[in-house]
Amino acid sequence: MNEEIINKVAQNTSLVTLDLEDHYPKEEIVPFNLKPHLFREMILKEKEFRASLQDIDWSAYKDKIVAVTCTADAIIPLWAYMLVSVNLEPYAKEIIMGDESTALRQSFLARIAAIDLAEFVDKRVIVKGCGDLPVGGFAYMEIAKRLRPVVKSIMYGEACSNVPVYKKK
Repeated sequence: MNEEIINKVAQNTSLVTLDLEDHYPKEEIVPFNLKPHLFREMILKEKEFRASLQDIDWSAYKDKIVAVTCTADAIIPLWAYMLVSVNLEPYAKEIIMGDESTALRQSFLARIAAIDLAEFVDKRVIVKGCGDLPVGGFAYMEIAKRLRPVVKSIMYGEACSNVPVYKKK
């Protein structure tokens, strides 16, 4: 008796794997610190600040995610961030206020928010785990929150060994 082995995982077309690493920001994340552009690295003087920004080669930020921050304990007027942003905008892929980890998180969350959920409607979804990139818990929480209203079920892991997370009743 020679029975054919059937791969039920591959055969089940309602099972979809979502790999968050596919949405992980691949661009370099670079900081832009306002501190060196301040008078004595402490005080923002408008004329000097504007002159300092004019001396920057903004093309160095081309196609990068820029984390705009100020590590000085200084009062920075809001227009200063706007001025930096308008200078970066023609070059940077994304401009985010905060440090590099904040920029990574915000960029990643924006990419998760942009995922078209149409392909997951009424499907059983496995959110792949254990990859090469440091996908944080925040990303798994966000994708679970987005998927829950549209899917039949959510699992974490691999098709051969997964953890059930949600099942529509």
